[in-house]
Amino acid sequence: MSIRVVVADDQDLVRTGLVLILGAQPGLEVVGEAADGPGALELAARLRPDVLLVDIRMPGLDGVEVTRRLAGPGVPDPMAVVVITTFDLDEYVLGALRAGARGFLLKDAGPELLVQAIHAAARGDALIAPNVTRRLLATFADRAPTAPAQPLDPLTEREEQVLVLVARGRTNAEIAAELYIGLSTAKTHVASLLSKLGVRNRVEIAMWAHHTGRV
Repeated sequence: MSIRVVVADDQDLVRTGLVLILGAQPGLEVVGEAADGPGALELAARLRPDVLLVDIRMPGLDGVEVTRRLAGPGVPDPMAVVVITTFDLDEYVLGALRAGARGFLLKDAGPELLVQAIHAAARGDALIAPNVTRRLLATFADRAPTAPAQPLDPLTEREEQVLVLVARGRTNAEIAAELYIGLSTAKTHVASLLSKLGVRNRVEIAMWAHHTGRV
């Protein structure tokens, strides 16, 4: 079955381009377009797409608030949201991820990475543009404690392997392929890492791996 996508962007030209790119991909179907935050919420509630692709800066409600209302903590049936923007400011990236976004891309990422992010979000996975992850690691390196807290429950050998791959930007499907394990097993290991490390998303897993010298 096709992955149903709603695209929300206040710039008509950009939105049209995104719709054309996604609509031309096999297995993807754009079922709605919104030009502002309230419109994105209305379409999301009415159409229940598999993935909402949303811009950060929009009138009415910005993309972070839209994400929080659809996928944030406490939302009973969270939606898969991918944030796309021209602004790679740290507060936007972290705000979107903390609000529950399953992906964060810059608009110059290219069609291939965009499509990968949509598929990853629909699978329950997450994809963050590698350049965004690298910059976040560099930006926040000085803010980390000199000795990051070690988990009370030590990581297993397999979790250590998964940790490194997450830090290198691999999706769950790529982790499964590289380690010759099932996709559900890869997801279980990532969930275990989130729990053991006390972090909220894959970027924070990567930051922990970076600060502890795993990568």
